[in-house]
Amino acid sequence: MRHCVLLTLLLSVLAAFAVQAAPAQQSFSDWQVTCNNQNFCVARNTAEQGGLVMTLSRSAGAKTDATLRIELGGLTHSATTEPPIAPRLRLDDTPLTLKAPHWRLAPWRLETDDTATINAFLTTIQEGQTLALSGGTQRASLDGLKAAMLFIDAQQKRVGSETAWIKKGDDPPLSVPPAPALKEVAIVNPTPTPLMHDELNDLLDYGTWRMNNSQCSLDPNRREVRVTALTDDKALLIISCEAGAYNTVDLAWLVSRKKPFAARPVRLRLPFTPSSDESEMELMNAGFDEKNRELTTLTLGRGLGDCGVQTRWRFDGQRFRLVRYAEEPTCDNWHGPDAWPTLWITR
Repeated sequence: MRHCVLLTLLLSVLAAFAVQAAPAQQSFSDWQVTCNNQNFCVARNTAEQGGLVMTLSRSAGAKTDATLRIELGGLTHSATTEPPIAPRLRLDDTPLTLKAPHWRLAPWRLETDDTATINAFLTTIQEGQTLALSGGTQRASLDGLKAAMLFIDAQQKRVGSETAWIKKGDDPPLSVPPAPALKEVAIVNPTPTPLMHDELNDLLDYGTWRMNNSQCSLDPNRREVRVTALTDDKALLIISCEAGAYNTVDLAWLVSRKKPFAARPVRLRLPFTPSSDESEMELMNAGFDEKNRELTTLTLGRGLGDCGVQTRWRFDGQRFRLVRYAEEPTCDNWHGPDAWPTLWITR
């Protein structure tokens, strides 16, 4: 009996390891797929679309939990002057009719989470070339959609199951691994004692000394020292160090709140390997979110802010641990940092 229990536990552990998800982001012609550490995947067209984007997302596990959206918009494309898109939707010049109640039809957004409707729609369009709007220049290329769907099937281990989009099989839905348990990074000392006036002045003086003794190329007139109470006995010190066209590289230290100051550099290490192959991150455009008690970074791919990397980190008492990582590698004027696809999330 004891051996049976041990075997059961071992199999449970192995199963848990088997479903651990490595984040993935990949492009297939005109489509981009991002899957996070819970095997939640989202795909969208990224070619020159004039503001027309189709987004397909799906959660891991046996439940066929998916959403499909077709919407008109973008950071600089205003849809408010456009006529409704549902009557104008075309597949390779053939009208596409979408009907309620399975589709939620708004003037510039069409959406459904009905499994049968999504499957039928994907079957209809996956061999096509373009979704477009009559009377306009907006288009969503379908080149790469089928490969993107297959990638999601493979990432979520659906290939050969009844729930697969492309290579369906006879395996039951329960053969698909569930989403891994969401990791947690607890907030330490969520309401630290605020910095007293003397404490703040002493730490700012220390930060100025640090800044003047660091090899930073930023113009002295643009340098900045920021101090935040992190815990009752530690403060977060951030200084501006280098700058490009729209990014500033910062340096940060964990500093004791009382003299003599003891400090150690803040280093941000990702728990996975990103597309850049660099697991250690620079503090780019760093800030501290007082409400959520999180260190933030934002690396902009260009000044418009439609591509780049955004991260959030939580202090666990010893170091900052990643709680969110979002990356948009495609600079196509579609969305800003708060909507970039996520590769890593925690509770």
